[in-house]
Amino acid sequence: MAFDVLPGDSASPVILHVPHSSRNIIESGLYPDIVAEELDHLTDAHTDLIALGAAETAAWRPWIFMNRLSRLVVDPERFTDDEMVRAGMGPVYTHGHAGRRLRDDDPSRDAELLHEHFHPYAEAMTGLVDDRLAATGRAVILDVHSYPTAPLPYELHADGPRPPVCLGTHPLHTPDRLLAAARAAFGDTGLNSPFAGCYVPLKHYDRDPAVSALMVEIRRDQYMAEPGGPPTAGIDRLARALAILVDTAPVLR
Repeated sequence: MAFDVLPGDSASPVILHVPHSSRNIIESGLYPDIVAEELDHLTDAHTDLIALGAAETAAWRPWIFMNRLSRLVVDPERFTDDEMVRAGMGPVYTHGHAGRRLRDDDPSRDAELLHEHFHPYAEAMTGLVDDRLAATGRAVILDVHSYPTAPLPYELHADGPRPPVCLGTHPLHTPDRLLAAARAAFGDTGLNSPFAGCYVPLKHYDRDPAVSALMVEIRRDQYMAEPGGPPTAGIDRLARALAILVDTAPVLR
């Protein structure tokens, strides 16, 4: 499969979701001469290492759901009615970080990519959330992302603050105590800028308050050389901060 589910503590409701860390490309109509540059700018590099480091450090080992394909193949967090469709960056991107075309228009190819990758991913993530609900009575999705220090041309909301850590929330799915715990764990944070919202499977989205969610967007200068470079010492600090949040989340109601 194009994703991995790494088991956590049977009593933990926490799921670390890592959707954009991979640079793995398969044949999907992408123009090969520009892929490397797009990967450098659009991959949430090393967020898998942050999540894995947090899982190793946490007293309550979280479950990890990790995408093994690049978002340039299919983006599992975009939908056909997403506002990013107007930037050419819906579930199957036609344009990249600077508005440059990435692949030809091909509805048949896009439908096949959604069938082979997008829908199985969504079903598996829904299944993991259902499993945590059955086992613990709740699920807590911590969506682990990163974003560039300087805005990229594709960003639709680039004029707002770009804090070291941006926390994305939802009125139903992000309880005040979870948000407060994240602020305490990470320190210097902002809210819903430059990116807003958080990922919840559609089965539960805007319906089930037992599913909590928070997007953790880490500004890349905090832990890596931009764009697409190696991690720096900051990665360990951020993994420890995420571990603190992981350990706090199970006791929040």
